[in-house]
Amino acid sequence: MKINKFLSILLVLVATTSYAQLSIDAEIRPRAEYRHGFKTLIADNENAALFVSQRTRLNTTYSIDRLNFFLSIQDVRVWGDVPQLNIADANGLGLHQAWAEIFLDTNYSLKLGRQEVIYDDSRIFGNVGWAQQARSHDMAMLKYRKGSFKTDIGLAFNQSKENITGTFLETPRTYKAMQYAWIHKDWKDFSGSFLFLNNGMQTPVGLKYSQTVGTHLKAKVNQFNFISNLYYQFGKDAGNRDLSAYLLSLEAYYKVSDKTKVGLGAELISGNKNGSPANNENKAFTPFYGTNHKFNGLMDYFYVGNHGNNVGLLDIYAKANFKLNPKSSLGASLHSFSAAEDINSTVSKQLGAELDIVYGYKFTKEIGIKVGYSHLFPSEGMEVLKGNSDDNTNNWAWVMVTIKPTLFSTKK
Repeated sequence: MKINKFLSILLVLVATTSYAQLSIDAEIRPRAEYRHGFKTLIADNENAALFVSQRTRLNTTYSIDRLNFFLSIQDVRVWGDVPQLNIADANGLGLHQAWAEIFLDTNYSLKLGRQEVIYDDSRIFGNVGWAQQARSHDMAMLKYRKGSFKTDIGLAFNQSKENITGTFLETPRTYKAMQYAWIHKDWKDFSGSFLFLNNGMQTPVGLKYSQTVGTHLKAKVNQFNFISNLYYQFGKDAGNRDLSAYLLSLEAYYKVSDKTKVGLGAELISGNKNGSPANNENKAFTPFYGTNHKFNGLMDYFYVGNHGNNVGLLDIYAKANFKLNPKSSLGASLHSFSAAEDINSTVSKQLGAELDIVYGYKFTKEIGIKVGYSHLFPSEGMEVLKGNSDDNTNNWAWVMVTIKPTLFSTKK
């Protein structure tokens, strides 16, 4: 009843405001997964994991003169995590996004509230859309747009609760303060972005800031497309060690036909010798708030809640995408993984290889299905890093259905 009243109020507002626009859409996304060596090598005598997770969202967009308003409510659960006759859900409803964008003039706007932050290829900032919960930030963002030139300045300061005194942050896995600037420009066959991120982490001995500076570049030459990331980190890490790290990548794609595209790429992420910082210096790069599932193989062995402050990574890969017909597509990638630094004195830097295959089919504009299979071929170096045997079969399979209908929409 409360939801019906809420929708009725919004409809009345739209009906009485001729220049307003309202859109309400929803998403239901169940995903079944079979995990047998996902994120880490499967141990001897361990059974595979099998479950179905689901994301449910209700999104409301409301626009009037000089104001955009967006609200995204979501529920994330695993089928069976609460009983049928439940009193309260294990996870319950959550607020994924809730922001208002105020247009100060034709070029400037101020965006306030909880919001997704996505830039370029999502290497440093992404919404982690693969994860059912996804990522969003509580922040203020000043935006400038003029033609093909864009600039964003983001400011965030996090606190666990409304304290009477002190500002110590108790929320786990959350930065204390963050400031960044992103600048982007498009040309005919070239585009470039510059990013500066000042990231502050709460530690028992105070707030420690690291700085990330770099660029994302894209170029098109005839049938070829080139993409590159160049980033450097310095300052202090959360352990108050001196930070000096880098990320370098280059991809080249060739459009064979309207239905086929192939590519080669390499990414080098710096790390620490023998897997740990030494002499009060940390040389391991951290991609912070990027959509790391998108990079370095879909089985999430690197930089998805793991592999931090470790030996780094060299990922050399080949990809191919095929448009089978207007409704279906097939993608495949093969990765060769190596450590960027020595693991120890007894094993080589080679970590293994991974094969990823994803098939997608679009039933309608609102309904789509994707099926994926990944297989890891680990080497002895991976066994040392993950602490489990490399003799077992390590694979992962999943099926995901995405249903995204528009429930209501008005024309501006």
